Order: sequence, then C-alpha cells, then structure tokens
Amino acid sequence: MRLYSYTHLVGAAALSALAVASPLHHGRAFDTTTIQWTPCDIPNATLPLECGNLTVPLDYTDTKSNATLRLDLLRAPASKKCDKKRSILLNFGGPGADGVADFAFFAERMQAATGGSHDLISFAPRGTGLTLPFSCYPNDISRQVGAQPLAGNASDVALGQIWAKSAVFASNCFAAQNKTGQLIGTAFVVRDMMRIVDALGEDGMLRYWGVSYGTVLGATAVAMFPDKMDRVVLDGVVNPFEYYTNTESELFTDLDATFRGFIEGCVAAREACPLAGNLTADELHAAVYKFLDNLKYNPIPLPSPALLGGGSLIDISIVKTMLLPAFNFPTNWASTAATLHALMTGNITAIAAVMSSSGSAGSASASNQIPSSAEALQGIKCSDVRQHTSNLTAMLPVFAARHNMSRMFGDTADEMVARCAQWRMPAKERYMGDFNVTSRNPVLVIGNTHDPTTPLASARNVSETFAGSVLLQHDSYGHDSLMMGSLCTARAIRSYFLNGTMPAKGTVCPVKAKLFTGESGWDTVLKELKQD
Repeated sequence: MRLYSYTHLVGAAALSALAVASPLHHGRAFDTTTIQWTPCDIPNATLPLECGNLTVPLDYTDTKSNATLRLDLLRAPASKKCDKKRSILLNFGGPGADGVADFAFFAERMQAATGGSHDLISFAPRGTGLTLPFSCYPNDISRQVGAQPLAGNASDVALGQIWAKSAVFASNCFAAQNKTGQLIGTAFVVRDMMRIVDALGEDGMLRYWGVSYGTVLGATAVAMFPDKMDRVVLDGVVNPFEYYTNTESELFTDLDATFRGFIEGCVAAREACPLAGNLTADELHAAVYKFLDNLKYNPIPLPSPALLGGGSLIDISIVKTMLLPAFNFPTNWASTAATLHALMTGNITAIAAVMSSSGSAGSASASNQIPSSAEALQGIKCSDVRQHTSNLTAMLPVFAARHNMSRMFGDTADEMVARCAQWRMPAKERYMGDFNVTSRNPVLVIGNTHDPTTPLASARNVSETFAGSVLLQHDSYGHDSLMMGSLCTARAIRSYFLNGTMPAKGTVCPVKAKLFTGESGWDTVLKELKQD
C-alpha cells in the first residue's frame, strides 16, 4: 500500500478529503421493476420470512458487458398492514456476514424497533453466501492450518512472521479469486443496494439500518448518493476513513475499558462468576494480566487425539483471539469468564472441551466451523483499501498505534492489516471521496458507551461529518445496540423511521439488563413496545 499518511485518532476533519462519487451509466437494460417474494423456511427465524432475488450487473465499471449477478434477498413483511410504509434495507456487518442467520435472529427486535410498518429486507452482499463466494483455500484442512492465530507481540519476531504469512495468504487468494476478487468491494455493494431500491418500485429512496461494517456500507451510500437518502441508521460505527486507508487503530479505543467492565461485572456477581473467587476487581484485573504474561512464555500443552496432529499448545495468541470477540456479547460473559477460569486454573478437561467446540487450536471438528466464507472478510475489506505496500516498515506506525491503543488486545488482529496492505486485487471501484456530506435527510448515528469493536469515538467522528446528523449514545456494553435492549433507543429508532424525528442532541439511553445474568433486556423492551 502507498501509505500516504497515518492518524493516531482520526477526528471529524480528517474524514474530509476528496470528491463524491457519481453514478455509472450502463448501455444495457436490466429488469429492476419487480422482485418476486415467496415464503421460505430459515432456521431460528424469529419472524416469518420471504425469499426473493434480483439480477444486477456483475461489473458496474464495464458498461458494455451483459454479465449479471443474482442477489439473494430475505424479507420480513410489515406486521402492520393497515399502516404500510416503505421498505428498510439491512446489513449486519463483517464484512462477510451473509445477511441470513443474523437477520433470522434479529428480525423480531428490528421490526419492533422500526415500528412494524416497514418491510425489512436483508440481502447477501457480494463475496458472501452464494453471491460470488470468496474462498482462498482448496480444502478445509488447509483453511484450518492457515487460520492459526499469531499476535503481533507474541514474540520479538512475531510481527515479521505475520507480515510474511500475510504475503503468502494474499498470493494464494489472488491465485484462487483473481477472476472475481475485484468485483466484491463496498462501492459495488452500494450500487447493488440502489438497484434493490429501484426494484422495489417505491420512491427510489434508501431507508437503511446498518450495524458494524454495515455502517461503512451505509456511510459510503450516503456519500455516493446523498440525494437518494431517506432514513439511514448507522449503529456500532466503524471509522470509514481508517477502514479505507487500512490505518485502523481507533477501533481499539474502548477495548481495555470493556475488559475492565467485564472484570468489575464478574466481581459484582461473583456467585455467577467463579473467576472472581474472593478477589477484588483490582486483584482480579492484575491476576488476568499476570496469567497472560506467563502464558506468553509458558503455553499450555493440550494432548488429544481429537486435535489435528494429536495435540496443540494453548498460547497467548490463541487465548487473545478467543477472548476478543467474546466481549461483543455481554449475555455470554458468564461463559467467557468460565473459559478464562478454566485456563487460569489449568482445567485441561474443560479447556479441551472449549477448544473442540469453538474450533480453536486445531481441533478436528474445526474444519466444519471455519467455513470458506471466513475469507470474505479479507476479500471485501482488503479490496476496498486505497493504498497497498510490500514494505513492512511503512506500516510500522499503524501497528504501533494499534498496540498502544489497547494493552490487552492491540496486537490481536495485526494479520488483517498485514493482509490488506499486501492485497493484490483492488476493487474495480473503490470509494475515493470524503465523508463531509450533506444528505437529503439527516443520518441517525448510534454508539454504545462501551463497545469493544466499534467505539463511541468513531460514532462521534462520523456524526460530526454528516451535516444534520445526531449521535445517540446507547449506554451499554457489547457491540451495537442490538446486543442489549433499551426502550429509549428502540423508541428513538422507531420515531426516526416513522416520521423522521431525531433524538435530542446529547441523548443517552439507559439499559436495564444487568451483566452476568445472561439477560439482554430485549424481552422486556419488546413487551413495552407492544404496549405503546
């Protein structure tokens, strides 16, 4: 990557730089007038769902080509037929989420929060599901071997190893995906969304709720088509400037504070958290760090015929990689604490069970748990990156900033940066504009107080770039507002989608559910929304 600049914490001004993208015009015609919907059975769906599809151009930059792509769609029809309003499109992030399992699970929450008068529509973005699936490995065993984690601070040579392994990964992905790997970038997905909007035959305006990477997709849509925006919710916000420049460090802003909240919650509910023992929060906090420091030099041997190679080592890289995503889900923190307790007490039986079920540490069952779609994250994100480089030295400031941002996890995802820096398949269209945009209607931005993946700082920065937008603070742990329910947040979202009403600036919405109870609070929120 040609690393033009690096910013430690990107503020609002840094999100402004270039020019707004313009629509591409095609000399071919596509039938975008209707989508045929039929009932379909999706496992674990919380609402009845319907399936449909839409044909779109394969390559929006090749205006002479007739090649097409079929987008698979899912719809939860509006529950209030007598007060039917226009559809809302959804994206659940990743990048790489196929829009099926997440939609099935969250459909009830999202329908209640939007008021029940809108059809909710999810779709499988390029690179996911059956829509140009992105896979870099010839088989699952190769995938499992390639997925072995390595933290950048695991040793004094780890970062160099990560860089070299990432070059191999990028080369293998190029060999496997060079025919379509440039066709799955975010700008094309934005254009796909606008095709869906047109095919719905409503008013040609986008209504959208995106979470996590879905906020990058949404922010890019706002920037590319500001006059086509009706209601847009960005929930659990990624800093789009850092995303596109491969300089992400801001995303680690709240990680250590979230970990501290996990520790304090465990101690406050010690009857549900054996990890606490008789320790104070400060003592437990120090004990976990001492354990990790020791693990760096003394990994845990795990002999087992169920593991590839007959056994494995549980090292600091594996433990950090296990813990990091777990902090996204506060309802599972008791289980996370139990896993950490097993590791710290050397309970080999419990450790083996956890590793086998999670697909970690080379378990034989893991080949069934790391699907080929796991590479979609790299395929999409890395193709979006604006600059590339084969020079590790050029990227050292980025790695250093990430490491300094979080003592616990700053080095955990160095592999992503290294892979994207050395990527060989830039998307055919990359959004190269800025995010200092005035859209036709203002954007609602939602950020959690303690989000380990998409910090409140990113939500604030993005809100400050979109003229007229409002930041709503969801006072909760976890990743985005869907994790822990708040009646205040749900009502704000509903008012916004139904009539465009924004919450007052500075609004902070409380969450009533307590940590280490396994409760999300959504059952209560759903009941209260039905009574409104």
